[in-house]
Parts: sequence; C-alpha cells; structure tokens
Amino acid sequence: MARVFDIIQHPNVAKDELAYREPQRGSGDFRIGSQLIVQENQAALFVRGGQALDVFGAGTHTITTANVPLLVDLVGKAFSGQTPFTAEVYFINMADFPQLGWGTSQPLALETPGKGLGWLLLQGHGVMDISVSEPQRFAKQYAIGKPIVRISDVHERLLTMVLGEMQDVIATHAPGDLMGVNSMINEIEAVTLAQLREKVEAVGLTIKAFEMKPLTAAKTSAEDLRNMGLLDLATYTGLQQADALRDAAQNPGGMASAGVGMGAGFGLGQMMVSGMQGQQQQTRQPEQQEQEVPKSPKTREEVQMMLDSLDMRLANGEITEKAYERLVDKWQKRLDDMS
Repeated sequence: MARVFDIIQHPNVAKDELAYREPQRGSGDFRIGSQLIVQENQAALFVRGGQALDVFGAGTHTITTANVPLLVDLVGKAFSGQTPFTAEVYFINMADFPQLGWGTSQPLALETPGKGLGWLLLQGHGVMDISVSEPQRFAKQYAIGKPIVRISDVHERLLTMVLGEMQDVIATHAPGDLMGVNSMINEIEAVTLAQLREKVEAVGLTIKAFEMKPLTAAKTSAEDLRNMGLLDLATYTGLQQADALRDAAQNPGGMASAGVGMGAGFGLGQMMVSGMQGQQQQTRQPEQQEQEVPKSPKTREEVQMMLDSLDMRLANGEITEKAYERLVDKWQKRLDDMS
C-alpha cells in the first residue's frame, strides 16, 4: 500500500548530495493541504510519470491546487480536496560545492612546430566551484528516476567538459612551448571559465570559479602521438624504423655490424627529424609569422598586430570560426578600451 505524505521534507542533506527523491522507491501519495518544507539552499520539484512539473523554493508551503498548477493540469481536477495524488518530490541541493578537483585523465596536446616530435603532451590539475542553478533542468538531466544523485555522479561529465574546453583554449591561445603556456595561466583560466559556463548551464549547473596549477610536460613518444591521431602513418612508420635500427645497433652482434647499425640508425633518425621539421616549417609558415606578434600585447600597436594575425590564422584553418569570432571580439574590446 502506498504511503500517504502529510509532511514532505528532506532535512538531512549529505555533504556530497545533489538530489534526493521522496519516496526513495516508487511514487508517494500526497494530499492537497499537505505541508512541504524546503530547507535553505534547497529546491523541491514535483515529478509525475518522469515529467518535471512544479518547483518550490526555500520555506514552508501548503500544497494547494493553485501552487501545483502543472501537476493539476496533468492529473486532472478530479483529485481536488483531500484526495491523494501520486507523484515524486525531488529535493535539489542548491548549495555551493567549492574546491571540486579536476585533473587531466588524458593529456592535453600542445603543438610545438619545429621542436622534437612537433607535439608536447601536458598534464595538469586544479579546482572549481560549482552549484545547481536550474533545479528543473538539472533534474531532467541527472535526477529523475534515481533515488539519490551525488557529486561523484556528475564529476566525470564535468571533467570531460573541462578537458575539452581547456584543449580548445590551449590550441587557440597558447604559444608553442610549455613556458609560454604557463605564463598565460590567468588568461587560460578566464577563457576556460567563460566557455565552461555555457556548457554546464545546459545541464542546470553553474561554475562560479575555475583554477588551474601550472601545467607539466608528460613523457611523449611517437606511439602516444600516433594513438592520439597527432602523427600521420608515414611519419610514425619512419620513426619506428629509426628506433628499430637504433635498438639493433645497441644489440651485441659484432663490432662491424654494430658500427653499421649505429650509423644507419643515426642517419635515418636524423633524416626523419629533419624531414619532420622541414615539413612543419613549410606547413606552418603562417604560425612562424604569427610568432612575431607579441604573446601578451600591451600597446595599441601590439593589440592591432594580434587582431591582424587572426585573419591569417582563420584563412589557414588554424582556428575555427567560433574561436576567430571570440578572439576578434576580445582583442577589439581591448583596443577600444585603450582609446
């Protein structure tokens, strides 16, 4: 037999809890005239048949047909008076979740034209402050049908968003070396935060702060780059052959064969590196020109140079139209402020 609720509340909210369903299983019977008690930093959402309906903020509410209009329309007016109606109530925790950690489960790729393998894999970590901003939207994305939702249940999706936006920001804004990237941490944080807010608002969340520690370089091999789709097959195969010849040269098999092996391995290795650097120099001439543009422009002339370089980067397919529009808007505003 279904339980009839005359007082609906959830006062004992766990520290890691985002949403809690009452009752935990199935639907409950609620009366017109029942008391709904919503704690500070909570919102209560009525759900029926998987459909999110009426939302209540903090306070004590007496359930009437007037304050659950969506539920009344869905169920019909036949249950007026004290007749119970079935539904679920989800209590959404609206409190802040500060210092939520994030880290690079997969490395971030930084292109380094003319240097080494042409790419550097980066690792990093930091913290962010999040909270639920739209309880109904959040419930539709994560809560409906679940007895409880904890911060760990959304952490993986948030991490995917963070790393995706950071990769875009680094590819668009950062210079081609680790020191240059770390010198721009404040700018990377600000742009990443702005882009993340757009993403998380779509699921009813908000990010109030985003911080990152200086990035570090991970050990980078041709195999790693190939697995990430950053090396074409010909370059990868050549590097593998060079490694194989080097290993053969180091394998004891007689001084003569070792000498030949070492010479061949060294020569092919040098040819591969030179070929890669030459190819990168040919295909990245616009980027080399762009390196003449100051990385952190401070004068009107330097800001104008930064704006002018964006057209070339767009034309060469180095940045997307979305990134181009965002950067033009940013530097144009900076230029206007200097007027």
